[in-house]
Amino acid sequence: MEKIRRLFRVDSNYQLIIVNIVFAITGTLALYLAGDVLHFIGVMHGDVSNVVYWTLRILVIIPVYQILLIVIGTVFGEFSYFWEMEKKMFSRFRKKS
Repeated sequence: MEKIRRLFRVDSNYQLIIVNIVFAITGTLALYLAGDVLHFIGVMHGDVSNVVYWTLRILVIIPVYQILLIVIGTVFGEFSYFWEMEKKMFSRFRKKS
């Protein structure tokens, strides 16, 4: 269990459980909401090719997931944990000079 806590960089088993619950809820909700977002902007699965639909869906899932991770993490009292994770992830996207 210690190895897993080090991997997730958490202090206790309780925090590890909370972090995993947040990841589970966020992933499920992001997948669900991505379909709603595509429906809202008028992209239906049958109206466009599979390649276009799934490309758009993945492109929608990414920002939705990032926003939900912060929101749900905050609800569960782990804002600082997930905010640090987000900052690390965004630093990987920055252009290196």
